[in-house]
Amino acid sequence: MPSRLTRREFLKYTGLGLLGTALPRWLTTTASAERARAGVFVPDVEINLTAAPAEVSILPGQPTQVWSFRAELVKGPAETIQPLTGTYLGPILRLQKGQKVRVNFTNQIPEETIVHWHGLHVPELADGHPRFVIQQGEQYVYEFEVMDRAGTYWYHPHPHGRTGPQAYRGLAGLIYISDADEAQRNLPSGDRELPLVLQDRQFDAQNQLVYATSMQGFLGDTILVNGQPDASFTVPAGPHRLRVLNGSNSRIYKLAWSDGTPLTVIATDGGLLDTPVQRNYVVLSPGERVELLVDFGVWGAGKTVTLRSLSFSGAGNSTAALPNGAEFTVATFNVVEDSVPTPTPTPTPTPTPTPTPAQATYVPLIFGPGGSTQPTAIGATRVTPTRTFYLYVSAGRWTINGRLFEMTAVAQDEIVELGSTEVWEFVNAAPGGGGRPGGMAGGLPHPMHIHGLQFRVISREAPTDATQRANWETVKDGYVDEGWKDTVLVMPGERVQVEVTFKDYTGLYLYHCHNLEHEDMGMMRNYKVVAPAP
Repeated sequence: MPSRLTRREFLKYTGLGLLGTALPRWLTTTASAERARAGVFVPDVEINLTAAPAEVSILPGQPTQVWSFRAELVKGPAETIQPLTGTYLGPILRLQKGQKVRVNFTNQIPEETIVHWHGLHVPELADGHPRFVIQQGEQYVYEFEVMDRAGTYWYHPHPHGRTGPQAYRGLAGLIYISDADEAQRNLPSGDRELPLVLQDRQFDAQNQLVYATSMQGFLGDTILVNGQPDASFTVPAGPHRLRVLNGSNSRIYKLAWSDGTPLTVIATDGGLLDTPVQRNYVVLSPGERVELLVDFGVWGAGKTVTLRSLSFSGAGNSTAALPNGAEFTVATFNVVEDSVPTPTPTPTPTPTPTPTPAQATYVPLIFGPGGSTQPTAIGATRVTPTRTFYLYVSAGRWTINGRLFEMTAVAQDEIVELGSTEVWEFVNAAPGGGGRPGGMAGGLPHPMHIHGLQFRVISREAPTDATQRANWETVKDGYVDEGWKDTVLVMPGERVQVEVTFKDYTGLYLYHCHNLEHEDMGMMRNYKVVAPAP
């Protein structure tokens, strides 16, 4: 718990342009007014965000007790806050690149918490590090400029040791960022833009949430989309933009259309792609996002199409009722007549090719010709990494290089220089272990997340162990490594390299496994960005 600031200390911190410690509501409000008068940080958007207990109807019968984010717009465009009805999920926050944002976060749940803006490039004190947790009734003020590309991001709690249960209780919400590039693409919007937050839950006989941890992570037996089971959408037979988030604690999804129609991906974690890519299926690990461009006119009015998660192996031998890697239905789409004409896309300077049967005609008109059909990282030449992180079990706990999380500790090999570009290599095995993770035969997948910035996946090396290689083959064609990423799946025995540039901000940030139970067990570390030596 950070100590309270004296007025002199407060002025010292606000002179840097950002308030970064827990403060009572009265002091925070006064401080914000002082800062605005001084011209230090004048927000374009100001939001009051609260985490609080609530109840919502999920299953027939008794309502379910949850924790939920709710938001109130203090300043900014009216469309900044987009509530989602009938769900515990927080509202969608719609932001524009270049906006200055202030969020006054109040904790009303009965334990300490803090909010992380997943995927956003923000200063250290706005990133939601667990050392800044606040207690019930306290407030934390975030101030940052939106610097990220148009795309789908999200927010969720980040206290050490309690991220899993708090997110499971319902604390999560989407962030949509828009920019000039997106505006030129004439993408589907309004009711043609559908959020799909994928989560799994388990309920008792009274419809209350059941949560239990294990080395594999939490796995529920009920699949929810936007907080509701048996998700079904009625969609006009025209183009739609599906914004998909894997908001589950540990479940991996292998998404595919039920009839085998390829998925057209137009964005990943870090925003819109330059060119769409197509996959027969897309693998989405916890924390990852994709955006799909879908023309439901391909199926036609009166048809029903199902989005499924296909079976795969390599995610452990769970005894859960719905194991990781099982096949199940995610959502059903009932196609009806389209009463709105298909929008005319903005022309591109390059000729539009004749679309293939598997490609909706709407796609190349927006993005230009072509579109990659193969992940770029698989088969790419491995380079000498700047630093390597081994992911394995040590003394019964998941670790990174044999280390567990320490609140402010940073090892010498976790210090990076501002302005530098590095290659980080994640190896899902113990060092010298011949591809096998120490302490758990076969290993488990680890979705690795780096806070504060986006990276590019530059190479993937398949497992050398025959069993792990066979498991890897069941997911590898679903990787979408194009574009910018903040979370990357590393399967057992796999070696993945990412290229990352440390820009704009110094300070203490996190990198960790986004299997939330692994993270809570200590599979998380700090990295520190320091100014270059003179």
